[in-house]
Amino acid sequence: MSNLLKIRNLHIEGFYENQWQPIVKNVSLELKRGEVLGLIGESGAGKSTIGLAAMGYTRQGCRLASGSIDLEGTELFGASDEDLRLIRGSKVAYVAQSAAASFNPSHRVIRQYAEAPVHHGLKSYKEAEEEAVELYRRLFLPTPEKIGYRFPHELSGGQLQRAMVAMAMSCEPDIIVFDEPTTALDVTTQIEVLAAVKEITEKMNKAALYITHDLAVVAQVAHRIMVLRNGKMVEEGETRRLIKNPKEKYTRDLLNVRKSMDNHEIDPSSDVILNINNVAATYTGHDNVIEDIDLKVQRGQTVALVGESGSGKSTLARVITGLLPRTTGDISFLGQSLSTTLKQRKKDDLRRLQMIYQMPDTALNPRHTVRKVIGRPLKFYFGLKGKAAELRIRELLEKIELNPDAYIDRLTTELSGGEKQRICIARALAAEPELIICDEVTSALDQLVAEGILNLLQDLQNKTDVSYLFITHDLATVKAIADKIVIMLQGKIVEQGEKKKVLSPPHHTYTDKLLASVPKMDPDWLDTLLEERASTYL
Repeated sequence: MSNLLKIRNLHIEGFYENQWQPIVKNVSLELKRGEVLGLIGESGAGKSTIGLAAMGYTRQGCRLASGSIDLEGTELFGASDEDLRLIRGSKVAYVAQSAAASFNPSHRVIRQYAEAPVHHGLKSYKEAEEEAVELYRRLFLPTPEKIGYRFPHELSGGQLQRAMVAMAMSCEPDIIVFDEPTTALDVTTQIEVLAAVKEITEKMNKAALYITHDLAVVAQVAHRIMVLRNGKMVEEGETRRLIKNPKEKYTRDLLNVRKSMDNHEIDPSSDVILNINNVAATYTGHDNVIEDIDLKVQRGQTVALVGESGSGKSTLARVITGLLPRTTGDISFLGQSLSTTLKQRKKDDLRRLQMIYQMPDTALNPRHTVRKVIGRPLKFYFGLKGKAAELRIRELLEKIELNPDAYIDRLTTELSGGEKQRICIARALAAEPELIICDEVTSALDQLVAEGILNLLQDLQNKTDVSYLFITHDLATVKAIADKIVIMLQGKIVEQGEKKKVLSPPHHTYTDKLLASVPKMDPDWLDTLLEERASTYL
């Protein structure tokens, strides 16, 4: 079978420290129709850069230095802008890591779906609308006939990510580059998206590059896996062979991370730092998004808030921080009732209660340097300026394992997704808070870096007794860091308790579904699960 995509000796450079420096070094790959190639590696390994290069594209500040990018006989290296415009979307499409940063907030979701096929002359707007609804249904989006007529901010992170997968499929391209497409998804929704990826590639005879940091996820869809580090290929091989018998130490390290995330134990203090009592909240024009929420976080404790996309996890975080006013109930922090809105809260309340957001692309100002991002809370809360501020910024960068000399004066747009998230963590730590709400803070990170971040958060907790409300859909992370687990479904808490109790049977029906949906390091796991679920409906 001939190759749809053939990349040979690809070199990509980035401009920083006043010179061009290599970021992808002599990488070659091939991709056939009906095949999925998984790209694995830590943040900054070059995964997304290679994925974008498959479209003949580089981010601002980067350039294709040398090599060949052959797409079905068309050379993209050096191709004209007009030729590339005709190819992008129609022949090769891209599903970005951060859906929230990729949609235009001013236009309805379905209009953005229809834009590419109408522009390329492939479909009328009405035809595109009808196909969008069918794709929304196949991707298990709620009310598929209506959801496309919402604006992007009216969808949850997981819903928006699935809408973006549908949008990439709108022109029926031969190749789709999936850049962490399930990063923002809960485990149950993740299964539906993975099933859709398999259907696209196998039944529709398309090809895909699947970029991720989760080996268990890529094992379900990829025929081959390429492991990358520091812009170079470390190892490549057939998925089963690579998982069973990796040749390189770095690959073995990635595999071993998943086996070592279940040993976390803490004896939390009995002092309640956050007390949520009978809280409900709504958005304008909607019924209650969350209701009857009762929850406590103790000092030095990590409470994991788990649930599928749209269950109300992030909405609860917005209510706690005052970004969304509660309609009923009370929230007390450090023994004092918190004002309903952010504007009414005292400066010290703001400092002591920090939040790290799910989407670092939308949480960081693209015009600011790392120095300014981390320096702002230091100045606002503590009045630090000049050398004192720089010293503290450097300390925080070292804590999150970024070289201060290399990163302090970079723009946030010059960072990888994982690096951006670490900067968000450093910004929260700069305020020296007593409670940090972590909204999917490791979902954008590769497993080795995520493990380092979890270890960092744990070390900080051990030293300072800081508390965490940890919003996540990753049950491996829950097992690693949580003391208490709270399960949410459709805006309500369906189960909560100590970690061992919640993870031990018998489970609530929904908890059982979540636990059964966690991918295993077995290439047959997804197919087996889908077959079992299909048989229950026969």
